[in-house]
Amino acid sequence: MRGDTRGNAPTGLELAVAAQITVFLIGVSWAFGGNADWVRTPISIWGSLGTGLTLVIVAARGHRGRIIPGSLAWALPVLVLCALVLLSCLTPGYRRMASEGGAFLMPLNVPWWVPSAALPGVTLSALWLFSGIYFSAFNLALAVRDRGVIRMVLAVAVGNALVLAVFGTIQKLVGSGGIYFGAIRSPQDYFFASFVYDNHWGAFMILMIGACAGLTLRYAFGSRGEGFFRGPSFAGLVAASLLAVSVPLSGSRACTLMLGILLVVALWKGAPKIADSLGASGADPALALVGILLMTILAIFGAWIVAGDVVRSRASMAKAQIAAIVSQGGLGTRAILYRDTLRMARERPAFGWGMGSFPSVFPLYNSQKPGIDRIPVVYHDAHSDWLQSIAEIGCVGTLLIGASVALPARVLFRRHVSKLPYFLAAGCILVAAYAWVEFPFGNVAVVLAWWLCFFSSVQYLRLSGHAEMLPRGS
Repeated sequence: MRGDTRGNAPTGLELAVAAQITVFLIGVSWAFGGNADWVRTPISIWGSLGTGLTLVIVAARGHRGRIIPGSLAWALPVLVLCALVLLSCLTPGYRRMASEGGAFLMPLNVPWWVPSAALPGVTLSALWLFSGIYFSAFNLALAVRDRGVIRMVLAVAVGNALVLAVFGTIQKLVGSGGIYFGAIRSPQDYFFASFVYDNHWGAFMILMIGACAGLTLRYAFGSRGEGFFRGPSFAGLVAASLLAVSVPLSGSRACTLMLGILLVVALWKGAPKIADSLGASGADPALALVGILLMTILAIFGAWIVAGDVVRSRASMAKAQIAAIVSQGGLGTRAILYRDTLRMARERPAFGWGMGSFPSVFPLYNSQKPGIDRIPVVYHDAHSDWLQSIAEIGCVGTLLIGASVALPARVLFRRHVSKLPYFLAAGCILVAAYAWVEFPFGNVAVVLAWWLCFFSSVQYLRLSGHAEMLPRGS
């Protein structure tokens, strides 16, 4: 990680790519994480700028010659997916019907092997948003040739997350009854900062804490001359601590557990490097390690003082839920939801019901009956992003999404293990694993942050002392 592969200043195109995705993430994160209907169109329009930048990079001869060989092939699975989704919109799966009681949707008989979309308009909107997010992040791998630009993007993203965390913490401590200090009523009791759902906030924080930890260790090398406590690494530790406190304070139990895993990784990989940096500044390395462990314990104790009441409350709720699961001999309504989602997916296993179709189609397969209050049980998400993906875009579409990750991820396994961006990768892996039992990718900000961290880790590693990968003349 010493030195960049290129000594020249960033080009205008690199800065444009960095500015586009940075503004994208900041705007989405403050706009309710992108989970308000009225913000989807502005978000999609801004994402289209990222798609436009991709076309400029590929079409312009001068820019195309600077692309690292093999990068364009990474987008092939997504391009095939986009083509299939557009093709599915030619065959509607539902028809809108009108009756005296109002309008309703009537399923049409479409063969399972024919790509179709239950509601083509909804599918096109979902594809518009997804493609803008993907290509905005993919541009980092296409155009950015300066690791300093990647660090700048990540630093601004972490800074934005820090402001959000402080804002959310203050909002929580004063007992605000809604988002933006009560100005916006939240449909969820456990909202945090500008995010409607605590688990979405927690997933977003796991990604941002991973980025913050990676930056902190990167700058630990550069702080040897001026002293660790005067360099940016100490500020990074403080920022990471503030970000971390917001996770249990938000009430997200699963993400608090993931935070613990990330903390273990940080101590394993980070403590020796920070101790080495402190040693270069004159401190005894052994005493530095002891100091780091003591500061970690104090930080956890401080987090407990701030978020202890929320943690105890959510822990009690978890105990009650576990007791109910034991008494019922299963996962209860969650198991029913998963089973019904699988039934929905089995009806159209190849190409699914159409991107973004779950809220419209699932009521046909929802077997849960209203309770004694006679309120219908309604689901907007499957609470498993992987199951929902199979239901919406089928096995073919889900495999294409997996391929779009697997192709670039091969870079991470071809490089020397000491150069791996552990924390960026750890955040991405944790959130992807979490998506088996929850729906973090139901939040636009989480999706964008995930692709940003993923392509940042891949491109940073490619530019870390591997000049043989770069085209000649660069």
